[in-house]
Amino acid sequence: MADSNFIDYVKFCSRSGAGGAGSAHFRREKHVPKGGPDGGDGGRGGHIILRGNSQLWTLLHLKYRKHIIAQNGKGGEGGRRRGKDGDDVILEVPLGTVAKDAETQEVRFEITADGEEVVLTKGGRGGLGNDHFKSSTNQAPHYAQPGEEGVEEWIILELKLLADVGLVGFPNAGKSTLLSTISAAKPEVGDYPFTTLVPNLGVVSYRDDRSFVMADIPGIIEGASDGRGLGLRFLRHIERNSILLFMVPADADSIKEQYGVLLNELKEYNPELLDKKRILAVSKADMLDEELMEEMQGDLPEGVPSVFISSVSHYNLDKLKDLVYAAIIG
Repeated sequence: MADSNFIDYVKFCSRSGAGGAGSAHFRREKHVPKGGPDGGDGGRGGHIILRGNSQLWTLLHLKYRKHIIAQNGKGGEGGRRRGKDGDDVILEVPLGTVAKDAETQEVRFEITADGEEVVLTKGGRGGLGNDHFKSSTNQAPHYAQPGEEGVEEWIILELKLLADVGLVGFPNAGKSTLLSTISAAKPEVGDYPFTTLVPNLGVVSYRDDRSFVMADIPGIIEGASDGRGLGLRFLRHIERNSILLFMVPADADSIKEQYGVLLNELKEYNPELLDKKRILAVSKADMLDEELMEEMQGDLPEGVPSVFISSVSHYNLDKLKDLVYAAIIG
């Protein structure tokens, strides 16, 4: 896991720039004996800004940036010249990135659109120059405001994959095989548990040049919501999927029972996940004949659209796409 290029969690210190001080300056020219105050304002401190980038799908580029510091604003000058604002630091992040306060765990915001910009840590305001404080009773103020200090805070960025369909199932249910068969994605496929260590995304082609995005999530085991296996680390990626495609292999002892365990783990993690549309795909159906499939209908959960499929023989894959696409647009 440590060597993976898929990074969906980073923590860093975010420090915005301090505002520049205002200037306490007086106009001094040869033929202007009483020029009066003309101190300019200080510049604003630099912001730390997050910007959505649809070309990114991981936080790897931020993994080793533990301190992100914006530039301070410059001080004001005479002649009402305003100080230069500090340069902002813009961090590009993949869509579905959630910003949280590391101390309170409070969610600040989520980046969901390409090009969307949100200020993460606001820079300090520049101080006012003495030109702002002149009046009929105070014609020569010798003071100006200092700039505001910047903000220093610890921030957590978490990535939640944005996909139309999320694959949910136990290890070796055939999720990666399905994704590699119906899309151009090439996830690792192997005959052993936890072959998939990181989520994989694939674009699935549909009729009339339409398509949808499918996410392969590492296998969930019973107790995943309590931290067992890899499920807890990646369950959050299911939160941003429109449709949940449950996959249970045809050789399971009880399809209904396995489906119930998976559903319970999602409920324990986040009860709102149960509000999403669900489809059940019984994988590895190439081992079955029509008569056996008919007998197994009684072991399928009620109220959930289901289909027997085989990624190896491509059995019913078009029917599965029809079910998924109908659920997306429905």
